Amino acid sequence: MSRRVRRKVARKGKNNEVLPSYPEIEDEDSHPDEKVQVDWTKLPDDTVIQLFSCLNYRDRASLSATCRTWRILGSSPCLWQSLDLRAHKCDATAAASLASRCVNLQKLRFRGPESADVIINLQARGLCEISGDYCRKINDATLSVIAARHEVLESLQLGPDFCERITSDAIKAIAICCSKLRKLRLSGIRDVDGEAINALAKHCGALTDIGFIDCLKVDEVALGNVVSVRFLSVAGAPSMKWGVATHHWGKLPNLTGLDVSRTDVVPTAVSRLLSSSQSLKILCALNCPALEEDSSFVTNNNKGKLLFASFTNIFKGLNSLLAGTTMKERNVFSNWRNSKKKDKNLDEIMTWLEWILSHSLLRIAESNPQGLDDFWLNQGAALLLNLMHSSQEDVQERAATGLATFVVVDDEHASIHSGRAEAVMRDGGIRFLLNLARSWREGLQSEAAKAIANLSVNANVAKAVAEEGGINILANLARSMNRMVAEEAAGGLWNLSVGEEHKCAIAEAGAIKALVDLIFKWSTGDGVLERAAGALANLAADDKCSMEVAVVGGVHALVMLARNCKFEGVQEQAARALANLAAHGDSNSNNAAVGQEAGALEALVQLIRSPHEGVRQEAAGALWNLSFDDRNREAIAAAGGVEALVALAQSCSNASPGLQERAAGALWGLSVSETNSIAIGREGGVAPLIALARSDSEDVHETAAGALWNLAFNAGNALRIVEEGGVPALVRLCSSSASKMARFMAALALAYMFDGRMDELALVGTSSESTSKSVSLDGARRMALKHIEAFVLTFSDPQAFGAAAVSSAPTALTQVTESARIQEAGHLRCSGAEIGRFVIMLRNPFSILKACAAFALLQFTIPGGRHAVHHVNLLQNAGAPRVLRAAAAAATAPLEAKIFARIVLRNLEHHQMELQAKE
Repeated sequence: MSRRVRRKVARKGKNNEVLPSYPEIEDEDSHPDEKVQVDWTKLPDDTVIQLFSCLNYRDRASLSATCRTWRILGSSPCLWQSLDLRAHKCDATAAASLASRCVNLQKLRFRGPESADVIINLQARGLCEISGDYCRKINDATLSVIAARHEVLESLQLGPDFCERITSDAIKAIAICCSKLRKLRLSGIRDVDGEAINALAKHCGALTDIGFIDCLKVDEVALGNVVSVRFLSVAGAPSMKWGVATHHWGKLPNLTGLDVSRTDVVPTAVSRLLSSSQSLKILCALNCPALEEDSSFVTNNNKGKLLFASFTNIFKGLNSLLAGTTMKERNVFSNWRNSKKKDKNLDEIMTWLEWILSHSLLRIAESNPQGLDDFWLNQGAALLLNLMHSSQEDVQERAATGLATFVVVDDEHASIHSGRAEAVMRDGGIRFLLNLARSWREGLQSEAAKAIANLSVNANVAKAVAEEGGINILANLARSMNRMVAEEAAGGLWNLSVGEEHKCAIAEAGAIKALVDLIFKWSTGDGVLERAAGALANLAADDKCSMEVAVVGGVHALVMLARNCKFEGVQEQAARALANLAAHGDSNSNNAAVGQEAGALEALVQLIRSPHEGVRQEAAGALWNLSFDDRNREAIAAAGGVEALVALAQSCSNASPGLQERAAGALWGLSVSETNSIAIGREGGVAPLIALARSDSEDVHETAAGALWNLAFNAGNALRIVEEGGVPALVRLCSSSASKMARFMAALALAYMFDGRMDELALVGTSSESTSKSVSLDGARRMALKHIEAFVLTFSDPQAFGAAAVSSAPTALTQVTESARIQEAGHLRCSGAEIGRFVIMLRNPFSILKACAAFALLQFTIPGGRHAVHHVNLLQNAGAPRVLRAAAAAATAPLEAKIFARIVLRNLEHHQMELQAKE
């Protein structure tokens, strides 16, 4: 790719709307005819400075380091009039290195108390504007020193989170030190007393914009003394005395805009404010329940004054401010921005409205109150989209964050409101969000990526994002050196990767390597690590993408997370990613690769013991998938997997079906090895598996039945199953489970248990009550055989069996095969010992066991089955054809056994002919 620096000119979009210009990274192929060669060393100084102005601070510093000339140009005062420290961890050393450049600094944005302390060391005494967020821990001392060091300060904004440690004392210090203050907006202060507000009125004669937002207590009388104020917001204030407020604020001579959104303001107070104030033009009262619930409130008798509430037409009101406009109503903000006739008073009103609306809409979206669906669909979404075009960067960011927030209806389950998401898409929001994401401003990149991520939970929006080139944009942002930007981009890729149709495009954009690199780059960032691991987990579910994950070092990265990260969300997604990497069986080598990665199996076994259910579930799922590899199976057991999984099964009787399924599944996988099977029995794994077999979930039925089937191969385990009450549980599965596979494996487990091998051990017994156990064993055998027979007969079509009995035509046997086939049984893989046991069972004195054995061998040898050739070879080695012919011809054998034996013989012949044809 090549970087092209665009000139800062306006670009016209649809409806002749002028869009702000943002430098973008574009493909060379987008302008194939342009072959201009640039000698960067000979660019004019002003061009280089323009180039610097289009870069973020990190890139600006990197470029300055290339040569002496550019280092001098990179320090030009015009490049350092504003500074955004939010994305950077700043300390005294960093401040000292910046100080020489910040002599002429005018505007500063920061995040957190550490950066607030650094402001003092920048020595930027000419600062006019300071804006800080995440200021919860900033105290009076820090804020007072900032005020004392910046006497020409005109604007101070702290929020939107609560400034709990700031008191009225700091506000008095600001008033005394900053006499030129024009704008003061503070959030979440506990008490703004009259003495502090009167100090502002006395010392700050130019103070026209005040915001005491979400403040618990504000002195209403004292606010009436700030005669210079034009714009006032007490949004979110919970305990206002509205009678006092309306009496004093109605007398303010210059009050033009008042914001009482998210308060308990009553209709009478609103009416009194609108009627008593001579100067008031706009009253914002969004999400004020007492006002909205009064159906008798009249809004059209305000003498030309505007009330903005969820039940009024805000766009119509805004248009009335632009006298003579005939443009489309919803384009009011762009009409104002593009107007050639400039009106200073109107500009101040509209600028304030942009800020107030963006703040209120975001706060309302965060609380997600009931009953606002119509407002969001009819006005809210469109307002946020309009505000994204603002020239105020913080308004743009809040609008993007508002779009990211208002669509979410259930954050825990990532559920979004499809109507709201599609309203954003319908109004062109996706394209503009992607344009914002291309901005060089990292704050905009972060918030735009967050909005794209949340909206992309909706499949239609995800498709639109992909079609608009959003995958490449997010992949580029995932490579950002700014952790917040990379985190939100990874979140977007996580949500987009849910769709199977997007996985290949994400891989082609190089996003898989970018996601893996994030894990190594941000080893302590829980948010970015969770999102990166989550996206990789989704991508690893695709066979081709899983191979790419492995190629770029994803196995090592994910194992590193599983071993070292303590954050539950990261652990869960890392385990899920490893589970998906290991889920492709024979199609690639990732299963073995995960098992061979140092510490992988030990880490997953350790995660089995996590207090967080999601972590336990995904770790158990990973061990289940990994246990399909013989080497992994033994290594898991060596790492303590048997003990951990038995303990998990014992503890998850009241857990989610997902955890139960994976716990039983992992034990099923481990129990393929008879050594492990015996160990599971000795560790007490039989009883919890029997309990899981009684689950109401058919998925749990399958894994529990599979594990008990494997365990029952060993006579000692078979006896334990009987002693622990497992026969009734297996009988229930065999007769009533909605899963054919669960019924099949339960029948096989019962057949193993009562084919005679357990009898000798039962006579010896595991206690002194051997005689009573022998008697109970007979009853259990009768119950088991009865239900095995009933199970086999459910696959017996009398008409088809009758036709097959009198005819040797292939079509007759094919009809029986199709009616008897259990599709999922083709995925089961038996060992030579298991196949040999079924062959021996064909000679069992109990006729129903003969029929069950023949039925099982039919399932395992059906042509096209995943392991059919493997099973045929094992049957040939065990001399099965002779036994099958004897079973098919036996006069005393049941009809089902004869027919099923004939079908198995035909399957063997089919595979033999295929083998000869290949040779």
